[in-house]
Amino acid sequence: MTSAHHLPPVNAVRSRRVALVWALIVLSLMASFGVGWGATVEVYYGPDDAPLDRLTALYRQATRYLYVAAYGLTSPRAVEAMVAAKKRGVDVRLITDRQRTEDVKQRTALHTLHLAGIPILVNEHDGLMHLKQVVIDDEVNTTGSMNHTTSGNRYNDERLDIITDHAITVQARDKFLAMWKDRTRYRNWK
Repeated sequence: MTSAHHLPPVNAVRSRRVALVWALIVLSLMASFGVGWGATVEVYYGPDDAPLDRLTALYRQATRYLYVAAYGLTSPRAVEAMVAAKKRGVDVRLITDRQRTEDVKQRTALHTLHLAGIPILVNEHDGLMHLKQVVIDDEVNTTGSMNHTTSGNRYNDERLDIITDHAITVQARDKFLAMWKDRTRYRNWK
């Protein structure tokens, strides 16, 4: 027979049960949102962390595909890295905003990409194509506020998140490809 002084207090048992329930809820939510245990997120702030340097380093690592959805793309370094990826045989594609094509620097960048054989789509819908996302090889994708611009790297308060996770990246890839196939909302540039 167990004496009463050897039993854990009722509050301790209740606290463990509550903690277990919360742990199960968190694990369920992580699974439903596709967050894996191996996911990593690196966060870089501009201008201090030179986010464009981080981004172009990712471009150099691409081996199969590099899908870019960028509202603003004027940085010569970003353009050069995309063209170099294309020359390595990487499937490089770009979706950007049609209003940004009126900017001389953006038009110049798009023209260079187009001459390199990189297909470019612009939005046809009334809203902006305001994503700042890169998807690479089913393993890495980026998000944040940073455009692919020199000012976004040198002067602006910007954020670049680099997410390394297969499941999340595949989801981002699928969204990019759905946009790519949607010829009602997007059309070829030029």
